[in-house]
Amino acid sequence: MKMLLDVERPQIGFGAFSPVDDVTFGIDRGEILGVVGESGSGKSLSATAIMGLLPRIGARISSGRMTFDGIDLVGLPEKRMRRLRGGKIALITQNPMTSLDPMIRVGPQIDQSSRLHLKVDRKAARARSLALMADMQIPNPAVVYDLYPFQLSGGMKQRIVIAMALAGEPQLLIADEPTTALDVTVQAQIIKILVDLVKQRGLALILITHDMGIVAHACDRVAVMYCGRIIESGAVERIFENPRHPYTKALIRCIPRLGMVRGSLSAIPGTVPNAAAYPTGCRFRPRCPVAVVRCQTEIPKLHGDCEGHGTACHLVTAA
Repeated sequence: MKMLLDVERPQIGFGAFSPVDDVTFGIDRGEILGVVGESGSGKSLSATAIMGLLPRIGARISSGRMTFDGIDLVGLPEKRMRRLRGGKIALITQNPMTSLDPMIRVGPQIDQSSRLHLKVDRKAARARSLALMADMQIPNPAVVYDLYPFQLSGGMKQRIVIAMALAGEPQLLIADEPTTALDVTVQAQIIKILVDLVKQRGLALILITHDMGIVAHACDRVAVMYCGRIIESGAVERIFENPRHPYTKALIRCIPRLGMVRGSLSAIPGTVPNAAAYPTGCRFRPRCPVAVVRCQTEIPKLHGDCEGHGTACHLVTAA
């Protein structure tokens, strides 16, 4: 079945090494895909590739495919990519504190996208921006429109950034850790806004996060990333009911729960290895409590069952 976005094993490299080299997923309109993993797993780099921004950080795609609505994004000329970026595909950046120009009032910053991609005049752009700010549950939009970023709280800045992303009427939203540095209450409000947008506007949303709790509450499907690879994927309900990969199990054990005994919260030993020195075989092997000899030399492939639950683990495929 043709998806709005299809990503098929892009190899993303910086010179001689490739931090991301085996990521395959698809997403259609009306879906929320959670991409989860620790820092250094390749989540944000994959989003940067979809947005066509790799040349700006000195990276490139050497193989694989990425298609959006039938358009091949790999090697797409920058002039054509600029028509998609911000228009058809929009990015909600990780840190709202640094995503806004401190010298420009927030309203005109929202206006820019609709004026560029929808070719509307200044008056129409302002009206659209005020409507979007109301959709973001921003009180007194006409007043906030004329404020500078430093006059807003972190949660309000994030709402402005989401409004900026929506101003060009995109079909695909990529939210890169949109709740970073926000308190728990504001996090819940931002996630609810994003979920409602998908339902109301029929958007596709890729939600990048390191928080499995957010994935459980907001997403339809999840792709678990580790060291530039997807190591487990499937419907959220199946992944949480029956996680198969040791890394996925460890991430779920890290979710805090009400009533937990003090000191019982789990942690994953070790750290994500540097992309220039990935271990041989299974990249999770040095941190895995159940690794076997085969894991030292052979990279596990992602194998799926008839219900679309895929796992890249020798112990699972051998069972």
